[in-house]
This record gives sequence, C-alpha cells and structure tokens, in this order.
Amino acid sequence: MWKIQQPNGRREINELHVPVGRDIKLVLASEDVIHDFYVPAFRVKMDVVPGHYNTMWFRPTKAGRYHFFCSQYCGTNHAVMGGWVTVMEPSDYAAWLSGSSGGDVNPVVAGEKLFVEKACSTCHVGNGTGRAPSLNGVYGGTVRLADGSTVVADEAYIRESILAPSAKIVAGYQPLMPAFQGQLTEEQILSLTAYIKSLQSQPVPATGAGVVTTGKK
Repeated sequence: MWKIQQPNGRREINELHVPVGRDIKLVLASEDVIHDFYVPAFRVKMDVVPGHYNTMWFRPTKAGRYHFFCSQYCGTNHAVMGGWVTVMEPSDYAAWLSGSSGGDVNPVVAGEKLFVEKACSTCHVGNGTGRAPSLNGVYGGTVRLADGSTVVADEAYIRESILAPSAKIVAGYQPLMPAFQGQLTEEQILSLTAYIKSLQSQPVPATGAGVVTTGKK
C-alpha cells in the first residue's frame, strides 16, 4: 500500500488529495524494497528507496481524479499497489484538509513528543549550551562540519543525522550521539523531521548551532 501524510498530519492510504494550480512536493521513502511512484497523467515518476529520501514535484492544472501506480516490480502484490490523486479546487481542498480521518496526528506535535521521549532534548538544547548543536534555525541552513566542509540541512541530512549521526559531525562537537537505525519507524522519522523543520523560525544562538547561514525553503 501507499501510506500518505499531509503536512497537517491528515493520513491517507492509496489516496492523495492536492489543490489545483499549486506546486506539490512529495518526500518519498520505503520501508521494505524499491518502489516507484508514477502518475502517468502528470508525466512524473520517481523511485522510492529504502533508507533514503527522494523528492518529486508536480503542479496539477485541472481538477479531477488521476490514477497512480508502482512502476517498479516489488513483489507478489505489485499489480495492486496503486491509488488515486484527487485534484481539488483550493477552497474544496482546504475544507477537506480541515476534516479528520480519525487517526490523524499532527507530525510536529508527534515529533516534539518523540524528541523528549528519546532524550534528544537533553543534548540539543535550544540556546546552544548543550552537548550537541542547537536545532533552532538549522533546517534550510548551511551547517559546517568537523572536516571543514559544509552541508545543507535538508530532509536527507536530518534523516541521516538521526539514523547515522557519526556520518557527518558538526564542527565543534564530539560524536556522542547514539545511532537510531532500526529503532524508529519511517513515520517516526518523518515526525521528528517535521518537528526539527518547525524550529526553522526560532532564533539561532550566537554559539552552539553549527549553522553558517540560514535560508528559507
């Protein structure tokens, strides 16, 4: 199946609702094997790979329902791994988005809870005085690493920093953070990422952030 979550936490299975006339960005990941998200009517297709984020963009220009498929053979039920994109007028989409499917959880709220439960908040202190860099203003910014290089703090960087924190050490810090590989589900990783992204607007401390510059996405 395709499990889809809207930015406000509303969840869908084998359905994707989007507004017409707006750029739509999908962040794609797989929990098992390689899949491929394909919407023939939009002429867009992107691999969905375990352990990695891929992104794709499209801009629907006409309201309606459009079939999507998995175009990469993925196992016994590959032929039934499909669904529908429902393109709606912006006002209709807003009304739909404000509804509830019964199991919706705001990903920022869920991520903040996980951030505390996993003891991330004991080191990643907002004012930059902890044993790990502050995450305020990190998303979308440029982070300086211990080897002198820099990296843009996008979804892929955040994911890697959660699962394999020793892969890229922030300048001025020791590799103390434990790896969470195998301890979090994809949904939990997405929730943590959503929470960290929500800190983008928070003031970056003068020291202890590792951020060279910040940019808005």
